[in-house]
Amino acid sequence: MKKRNLIAVLMMTAALAAGCGAKADTTTAAPTQAETTKAETTQAETTQSETIQSESQKTEEKTESVTGKIEEIKDFMFTIESDKGTYAMTFDTAPEGLSDVKEGDEVTVTYTGELSEVDAFTGTIISVEKAN
Repeated sequence: MKKRNLIAVLMMTAALAAGCGAKADTTTAAPTQAETTKAETTQAETTQSETIQSESQKTEEKTESVTGKIEEIKDFMFTIESDKGTYAMTFDTAPEGLSDVKEGDEVTVTYTGELSEVDAFTGTIISVEKAN
């Protein structure tokens, strides 16, 4: 009797385990033409909105300037020492007027963004002019 009960319990456990492990047959329907068009329209509107927002942020950035002596000029940056501190200013393309100055010149740098002696410069250098 005990063997029969043991076999019955083992068979029921195996059946339950097999039932729990079965995967449901899920199929996903391809999006309809209307759904695809709606998604594309929404994406286009979002991209246009981001572009407008980005352009308005650029125009809202205030332009500032700092006057000081150029300490070092490299291919991607220069260092300027002013009475307020020493700043490393980086750029992707050489700003207007940088080729006209050399190390040791007094210059006025026009830029957007924030200057910091400890944090990296994240703004844009608009121009470098030799100070009079």
